[in-house]
Amino acid sequence: MPAPTFIKILGNLAFFAKGLKLPTSAEWQQPSGDPAAKHYSDALKPADKVAIPTVIPPWFMPQNPNKYHQDSCDKIGKEFKDFHDAMIDAVGYAANMWKLQAKFKDLKVMSVSAIGAPGCLDGPELENFIKNAPMTASFTGNKQKYRDAVAKGVSKCFKDWQGKVMVPGLPLYPAFAAFPGPMAPPMPSVPVPLITNPSAMSANIMAPSQLKSEMVNALDGGMKDKDKDKQHEALFEAIATVLSLGFTMWLPMQQVMLVMGKGPIPSFAPPFVPVGPVVGGDNLAVPGHCIA
Repeated sequence: MPAPTFIKILGNLAFFAKGLKLPTSAEWQQPSGDPAAKHYSDALKPADKVAIPTVIPPWFMPQNPNKYHQDSCDKIGKEFKDFHDAMIDAVGYAANMWKLQAKFKDLKVMSVSAIGAPGCLDGPELENFIKNAPMTASFTGNKQKYRDAVAKGVSKCFKDWQGKVMVPGLPLYPAFAAFPGPMAPPMPSVPVPLITNPSAMSANIMAPSQLKSEMVNALDGGMKDKDKDKQHEALFEAIATVLSLGFTMWLPMQQVMLVMGKGPIPSFAPPFVPVGPVVGGDNLAVPGHCIA
């Protein structure tokens, strides 16, 4: 099973729905009165008074539909869109890296059932993977600060979810109900969807509000103060909307398999008791349980 599938166009629409305009309200006031309105109209050629957006769907709307405002919306909107798409791809890359290293540990095997306390799913944090992804590693300046905020926010939410994942007595080892021997050797688990291993913090990756909040908290305070129109909040909400839906679809699709369980059969006493259940078994904590 591949990494989460992200529907990027939803982020485009989420940002557009905010109705942000360029120039910002603090920087632009429509000329009015006499002679300002006439001078403004005379300064524009007829062909420049109305322009058509080249970025579809638009990310920003012009304060005035003239060519110069629309060019500004197109240029800056494309930069926002490119950043949004790059960050979504970077999170997908990080998720793939996580899948390679994720593993379940400290499981208790009792007969057919596997029991894991919250925190039994172990894996690396996503932050460095997102920062060093091929599509974002070269970001500098303000783009780097925004990238780091997204990486830190997403990584924190994913870590919170991972830290509360548990295994609620799933019947992963049917052969261990009655095994003919004193010790059951390592045997692979029955494949189950990842969502069958619940987490008390699932909302952290499935609700866009939490992802957005952590990204906003991680952004440099000086940049937030300068952004009077809250463009950063709209951008982070767009990214969070795409990620949350992607993670929600991923949990039931991702298969957990090859969790090698083993353990003793204390009731084994041939020839009178030739088979028995595994009691007090455990598992081999090796990476690859979410690799499929």
